[in-house]
Order: sequence, then structure tokens, then C-alpha cells
Amino acid sequence: MINGAMLRDAVISAAITINNKKREIDELNVYPVPDGDTGTNMSMTIGNSVPELKRMSDNVSVSDVAAAAASAFLRGARGNSGVILSLIFRGISKGLSGKNEAGCQDFAAALDLGVQAAYKAVMKPVEGTILTVVKAAAKKAAEAAVSTNDDVIFWSEICREAESVLAQTTDMLPQLKKAGVVDAGGKGLVTIFKAMTAVFSGESIAEDTSAEAAEPSADSFRTAVSEYDDEINYTYCTEFMVRKKENCPDIFMLRAYLETIGDCVVVVDDDEIIKVHVHTDNPGNALQKALEFGCFINDPKPKIENMRIQHENKVKEVRSAEAGLTPAEPVKPFGFVTVAAGHGLEAMFTDLGADVVVKGGQTMNPSTDDILRAIMATPANMVFVLPNNKNIIMAAEQAVRLTDKKVCVLQTRTIPQGIAAMLAFDESVGLAENRINMTKAFEKVSTGLITFAARDSEFEGHTIKEGEILALDNGKLSFTERDINKATVKLTKRLAKGDVSYVTLIYGSDVTQENAEELQQTIQAKLGDKIDVMLVNGGQPVYYYIISVE
Repeated sequence: MINGAMLRDAVISAAITINNKKREIDELNVYPVPDGDTGTNMSMTIGNSVPELKRMSDNVSVSDVAAAAASAFLRGARGNSGVILSLIFRGISKGLSGKNEAGCQDFAAALDLGVQAAYKAVMKPVEGTILTVVKAAAKKAAEAAVSTNDDVIFWSEICREAESVLAQTTDMLPQLKKAGVVDAGGKGLVTIFKAMTAVFSGESIAEDTSAEAAEPSADSFRTAVSEYDDEINYTYCTEFMVRKKENCPDIFMLRAYLETIGDCVVVVDDDEIIKVHVHTDNPGNALQKALEFGCFINDPKPKIENMRIQHENKVKEVRSAEAGLTPAEPVKPFGFVTVAAGHGLEAMFTDLGADVVVKGGQTMNPSTDDILRAIMATPANMVFVLPNNKNIIMAAEQAVRLTDKKVCVLQTRTIPQGIAAMLAFDESVGLAENRINMTKAFEKVSTGLITFAARDSEFEGHTIKEGEILALDNGKLSFTERDINKATVKLTKRLAKGDVSYVTLIYGSDVTQENAEELQQTIQAKLGDKIDVMLVNGGQPVYYYIISVE
């Protein structure tokens, strides 16, 4: 059986191991555009649990370790790979709930729940990814649990199957086959599982060999709230007072009975009244027994409270206060949280009415916790969240689970889509109508991106060299160029075909105002007077130009 200390050390070792290997995993990304990178995102996600796990004692249960890890994973989740990893561990946590130790059958069932959680959260699951690897691992776990009760053999079988299926991902996706690599997310998961298995086999926790400091800062959502950590053995705190009847039995008989159905028993009396306090799972039995000694009085009335719910609420309050997550007092019906990077874009969203702009985007995916903080700081009854990047949408959706505030995540995948959505907002109409109108507005926007190749790559029929200029048409690689201006003109002309009224050029931090103005004039001349070409200083990193076409 695997106990809590073993699971704790296994997750810590896995976090250190993937941190050591994150660059190797990052290099598996076949998409040449600079991005958040899978290894880095997965490392930051699992690494968020390390400080909290290190505070746990050796007599901790697997249930508590899994719950703490899953909570920290969720709050630290970055990018789609990080969110999927957090969902896998959330399912595992559910499967291990209430268990002091766990065996093969327990982990097999828990892994299956992890697979279910991950697949449910992905709108269009793609095979040949981390999802395929974890599904195969869970299937092998179910088979192995039937044939062995040795945890080391069990986990070794899981790792072998996961590694075998990972190798097959090269042939499952054309992009991977062309580049001759395996899926990066699947590689990250295999790395984690193998590191955990090593600890289950008796090896020591991995050593940090990375160039950077491996241990992340403590997550503000830690569960170490010592004054509320007392173990709750029974669910209901039950208190009542009874007026003694004639020939009342000795109250020792009542106390003795209550101690058989609960704990924290206090029974005191005087000539007329018996006062009772007990923690029990069966308050009805306590009340029924008390009737043998007298009748209940009306003032004060009997009180029954669910201590587990009280405990959970108190921990949430302490966590929120500790993390500065007390909700802002609502002063308006609707508010906005947007994600953007660059002084100009941040100012633009603020001018459009954004209450909080989360700094982030390509290469700097904000965590679920970052987005949650922004939601909580927004002084509105309903908060719209605009991720403005396809790799941030899942993290935003997970943040919704962590707050009682009403939140609507609009699946904006680019900055121009986010701007269009905010421009379509109408404060005079309700949530449903605004959601429809804003969605229709951002879906009509075409987005072009001019950036550079972060690595050599063979992608979608293109042989790409590091440093080449890439032109992306609504997220898809359109062509490569050597000159930024030529690429921008060519892509804008492609996007501006058909019924187009406006083109907006948003230039980044690596472009001078003089160059941007010259390019604006060139494009205006190419497109003619029927289309207005506007220029905005976005100051964004990574992208020389963001092109919005409406």
C-alpha cells in the first residue's frame, strides 16, 4: 500500500524532475511560434504544490496529499497542458478521497476518474496528445490491478504502457510525424509518472539539477490553516436542553449512551435542566434518547450544525483573506477582466471599460490563480472574462469553479476578438443578450499575426528556419518571409478580401512609430479609400504586428 508520505514525496520528486527536464519537453513543441511551452507550463503547474506538500507530516493520509496537490495544481495551472494536468490530478484526488492508504485498485479507479475529468473539460479532444497517453495509462492500470497487488509492479506497468503509447503519438498527428517527435504534453505526463514510480520503488526524491531555482514560491491558496486543522471525527455538532421529568434517570446513563455514538460529550444538569453537547453522525438518535429524561425546551432551541461544512467555509475564508481574495463590493451590474500584454493594449482595454487587465498572453500564460484574483477584484455582480488567447481559455474556465461570483468566460482567442467583444457590450441589456451579441461580434473579426520562428521546424508543408518571419492567418501559418513589412502587407491584403470596412494595425514593442506609420500609409494605398486603415501602438511583445480586420 502507498501511504500519504510516499505519495507526498512522489509528487515533490515529480515536480523537481519535470522542472529539470522542462527545456527538453519545450523543444518538442512543433509549432514554431514563440509560446508558453508545454514543459514550462506543466512544471509551473505541478511545482505550485511543492511548498504545501513539504509542510505535510509523515503521518498524513493519501487523501489529504491528493486533495492538497489537486488544489494547488488547479490554482497554479498555466496553459492548456497545465490545466489538463490539474484535471487529471483532480480526478485522482476524488478517487483517493477518504483513504488513509491506497493500493492498486484504488489508484486504478482514481486514474479512471482523472481521465474522465480531463476529457470532459476539453471541447474537442484530439488523439495523439496527453489525453491519449493518460487514457492508455488508466486502461493499463485497470488491467494491472486485476493481476497484481504489488504497487511497484503496478506503477511500472502503467509507465511502460504510457511510454509505449507516447511513442505512437508521432504517427497519430501529422504535425508530429513531419517533425519526427512525440507529443510534448504526453512526454510531460510520462516524466511525472516515472518520477513518482521511482519514489514508490524506494528511491530518494530527485535532486534539482536545473539552472534555475526549482522550488516555486508558496501558493497563496495554501491549506495550512493550523487553527482549523483539528480532525473532525463526526459531522454534526448537536446541542440541546431538556427539562427533567419526574423520576428522571441518572444523567450518567445519557452521557454513557452519547459516548457510544459520538465524541466531545458534555452533559451537565441542575435540579430542573439537563444541558447536552455532542459531536455525532446521528443527531436524531441523541435527541430521541434525551426524551427518556425529559422534554425539550423552546429557549434556546436545539441546534444541529454540520461541522464539516463549517470547517470548509472557514478554511475558504482564511484562504481568501490570506490571499487578498475577499470579493470586491459590487457597485455595478457588469464588469470585465481581460488578458493582454503591452502598455498600449492594456490602456486600450482599460479605456474600453475593463476593470482588471491581467498581464499575459503568448509566452506568458497567466495561471488560474491570476485570473481568479482579477475576477474577485472586479466590483460587479457579473464578470465577463476575455482570455484573448486560445492557450488561456481553459485556465479562465477553471477559475470560475473557484469563486461564488457570477462569471461568464467568452472564448476570445485573439486581442482583436477581445476588443470587438467589449465594443459590442451594451449596458442597457441583460447577460444573455450581451453574451450573444459579444460572441457574434468577436466571431466576425479576422486576426493576422506577424511574428518570428522560435526554432527550426517542418510545419504544415513549410520548412522553417529559426528567426524567419511568420505570418499567421487566424491562428494558422499562412507563409514565411524575410522582411517584416513585406509579410505584413501581404497578410493584410489576404485578410482584407471581401466585405471589409476596417483594418487596424497594432504594432509591438520591437517596431518604431516611424516604421509603423510608413507601413500604415503603404497598406492604405494598397487597399484604397473604401477601407480605413488605423494604427495603434500596442507595445506587445512577441508579435511585430497584430492585424484586425472587420
